[in-house]
Amino acid sequence: MFTGIVEERGAVREVGSSRLAVACATVNADSDVGASIAVNGCCLTVVERGPDGKIQEITEPMRRGELALKPGWPSMFRAYLNEQARYGKCFAGGWYLTGDLAMRDEDGYFWFVGREDDLIKSSGHLIGPFEVESAILEHPAVSEAAVIGIPDPVAGETVKAFVALNRGYAPSEDLRKELLGHARKRLGPAVAPKQIDFRNNLPKTRSGKIMRRLLKARELGLPEGDISTLESDEK
Repeated sequence: MFTGIVEERGAVREVGSSRLAVACATVNADSDVGASIAVNGCCLTVVERGPDGKIQEITEPMRRGELALKPGWPSMFRAYLNEQARYGKCFAGGWYLTGDLAMRDEDGYFWFVGREDDLIKSSGHLIGPFEVESAILEHPAVSEAAVIGIPDPVAGETVKAFVALNRGYAPSEDLRKELLGHARKRLGPAVAPKQIDFRNNLPKTRSGKIMRRLLKARELGLPEGDISTLESDEK
């Protein structure tokens, strides 16, 4: 499963995973949301399944689809150990399907939207957690942010955010309202979180990836599942 890891190293933002290594990167330090272009040796595109179930490449700029790679990139992984059937399901129509949603602009840059299985469906809108988290992180008080969908009888799901604060800031109702207002101004009322909870730390894997699924399981009282990769738990 493509993790959609985004790492910032100076002015370079890289997108990759343990199976892909770095697949695309950008040196545009002014980019707010992570526009990236394919690195040498990687052939990337955005695809969708047509009415007949076949994979079709999306050529229309800024139209959302699934990020796909042409097999044979330099760091291509060869198998899931003892799970050949699972490995085979990753490929269709001559492409490796990452499970990440993205858009490609007119200049050939890719814009990461989020994991397909992380999407929040709220009042007819498909909301990528990455978009919301990026907006919240623009506030100087916020050090870390994670977003999940909470079941709602009317909207289907509403957006809830968990944030850890930078030094010099303390949780308060005034700050909560300020962050909600900041997100609403940046994203609009349909996409912005309806709730924000403060945490001293967010649960992360050994590689530093925030475990949204663990936050959601705990919020909804569901089984936590496999937490063998949990390195830093929430507080």
